[in-house]
Amino acid sequence: MKQFEKAVSAIGKLSARVSSWPDGVTPVVPAARNEEGFWPSGFRLAGINAGIKPVRKDLMLLLCDGRASAASVFTTNLCTAAPVELSKSHLSVSSGRMRAAICNSGNANAATGEEGMLSATRMAADTAAAFGLKPEEVLVASTGVIGQQLPVAKISEAMARLDASLGKDLWLDAAEAIMTTDTFPKFFGVDVSVTGGTVRIAGIAKGSGMICPNMATMLAFLATDATIEPSLLQEILGAANALSFNAITVDGDTSTNDTASILASGRGPEIIRGSDDAVRFEEALKMVMTMLAQMIVVDGEGATKFVEISIQGARNSDEARMAAMTIANSPLVKTAIHGEDANWGRIIAAAGRSGASFVQDELAVSFDTVPILKPGLDARFSEEEAKKIMSREEFTITVTLGNGPGTAVVWTCDLSKRYIEINGSYRS
Repeated sequence: MKQFEKAVSAIGKLSARVSSWPDGVTPVVPAARNEEGFWPSGFRLAGINAGIKPVRKDLMLLLCDGRASAASVFTTNLCTAAPVELSKSHLSVSSGRMRAAICNSGNANAATGEEGMLSATRMAADTAAAFGLKPEEVLVASTGVIGQQLPVAKISEAMARLDASLGKDLWLDAAEAIMTTDTFPKFFGVDVSVTGGTVRIAGIAKGSGMICPNMATMLAFLATDATIEPSLLQEILGAANALSFNAITVDGDTSTNDTASILASGRGPEIIRGSDDAVRFEEALKMVMTMLAQMIVVDGEGATKFVEISIQGARNSDEARMAAMTIANSPLVKTAIHGEDANWGRIIAAAGRSGASFVQDELAVSFDTVPILKPGLDARFSEEEAKKIMSREEFTITVTLGNGPGTAVVWTCDLSKRYIEINGSYRS
């Protein structure tokens, strides 16, 4: 299956899990490569090969026709990549008003010291010079191998070709240019009805391994034609991020480069703080980010299964999330999922070390609708029925702690031999 068709297939399967879309929110899924009209108005994109990789696209530009409101969330990893530090600085200096985001793949420009920061700065400066911007109006991102100096001269030399390649509908080229071990590009969009008309939100993302965002190697670039103040956009992005990119894990490793950024061109209706429109816009953005996040899990390195971990009855939502993430990240749970082994002991053991409080006699575990463990540590269940569920490509593990109203949902995948093969030879 070709990459585009694989992406559309993943969107279809994930969309089928959505019981209902929020009022006024309509999913937008392109039917063809670089379909006209998918991306919000006011932007142009490009994705080319700059020579960092031998053949595949490795340089992406998202350019706004005017100054855009901008917001970003970044990795909490203390080994922060140079482009992350530079982008944080640019957002602060420009008061959240940006013009562009440029990203390379094939090299993370992380753990590269002073030279790495100079390379990130040069990426911004060369982009600004090529497109008539100020350097501080450019967000910079990189993804790939850690600890190797970025061949920034190749990026500088590619600026003219990047300019020649720009187009308002080249979103798939851009999505392909940020891929590393991804097997397909990630993209999704929605239309949301607000007081002044319709706002479009769309995004692209990459990620397959080193995925456990704390804001994986995870990058997302989102755009909207809404008119919105940077401060409100930042608040909405942060809230949506907590329930989307921060609710996924592939392998428990938080990248040095995690970045999720959104630019708002101001070509469409205004979103006002405290309004019903702001609530609806946030819900719509969360849907876009959730879809992109779940596509990352589906495309997890070596993954064969997509699994939702649902925690019910925790003392509070924080403890519910602790339990969900610990279960989702457990190698023993993930290998049992891959082997289709209903080993509920691994699940409750992970919950028990998570820091969430509960009484073990009150624990309950189910796979989809099949009870596996009932309160009182009653583990009488049908192995055959459990096997049927675990043989599916996707299913839900629900763990009830019986200790309060707290809930959380996290999405994860299995851990297969293929993951080891990919990461055992990543640099070579």
